[in-house]
Amino acid sequence: MIDLHPQLAEDTIIIGRFDLCILLLMNDENFPWFILVPDRKHIQEIFQLDKNDQQILMAESSLLSEALVEEYSADKLNVAALGNIVPQLHIHHIVRYKNDPAWPAPVWGKIPAIAYTAQAVTDIKEKMLQLLSGQLTDAG
Repeated sequence: MIDLHPQLAEDTIIIGRFDLCILLLMNDENFPWFILVPDRKHIQEIFQLDKNDQQILMAESSLLSEALVEEYSADKLNVAALGNIVPQLHIHHIVRYKNDPAWPAPVWGKIPAIAYTAQAVTDIKEKMLQLLSGQLTDAG
């Protein structure tokens, strides 16, 4: 597995892995917020992945997106690859609700993060492994 950028390693929890991507959970219970990181070195932009990996990334992102919208009854799902601070390619998948504390603005910096409890992380990990059974495996 590739080394995560230090900021990603500090802010997230590894939930599992797809064929291409590592699935991370942003450690902020204010928002259901997941991040896909392709397990490839020295990639900052989607176009830098080979064509096959680009297709796999889109399939994994779509699979995750559908599962999140259904499981969390999202009003909207924000999916973005920004990388202004963390250059390592990573794709945010943030479940949004019309009544969430940041709506309709972006979630970054709106309210202080609240870390998940160990039990909440275990529950989310089990839920995601079940929802994405056959596609997502435990990262160890």
